[in-house]
Amino acid sequence: MMTLYSGTTDPFSHRCRIVLFEKGMDFEVIDVDLYNKPEDIAVINPYNRVPVLVDRDLILFESNIINEYIDERFPHPQLMPPDPILRARARQLLHTFEHELFSHVGVLENNEKGADKSRAHLRDHLVQFAPALAKQKYMLGEEFSMLDVAIAPLLWRLEHYGIELPKTGAPVMKYAERIFTRQGFIDALTPSEKVMRR
Repeated sequence: MMTLYSGTTDPFSHRCRIVLFEKGMDFEVIDVDLYNKPEDIAVINPYNRVPVLVDRDLILFESNIINEYIDERFPHPQLMPPDPILRARARQLLHTFEHELFSHVGVLENNEKGADKSRAHLRDHLVQFAPALAKQKYMLGEEFSMLDVAIAPLLWRLEHYGIELPKTGAPVMKYAERIFTRQGFIDALTPSEKVMRR
């Protein structure tokens, strides 16, 4: 059985929990206190961060790598596109999410200098998705995919981070609600995450 070491408020761990619940498979989640991590996290992950997935002799860290492994190992429902070109585009967008969006999450999580600038950056970048999301159900069209998994924890935390999208961002918020009503998403929420949003 797979074991996921997961931070109860960590957006990257949240991604992995979503994938595990979407797949409907047997797994164990070990909740990790981000401010008082057990020593074994540093032993199994040289960066001493969560999430960490342990599957027999395999140890993986970094949420996108963990999620692609789970998707390939348990292909139903498939979250990465089967077509190589679409899959490459999805990976490119995942990379963009990390650099354009999630690079600012740490600033907000730790309440560092520049938080207001990060909020504005995130707001402006999220609004850019509105035209596409006004025409389609999910990031890649009508099917829920790894891109939706990747961005969902950020969308869930917007209020918690003090980010309000302008009216032009309404399609993004409607899209977020579609994700938030998925059973896999609901099941993946920790009690600490549930209170991040009213």
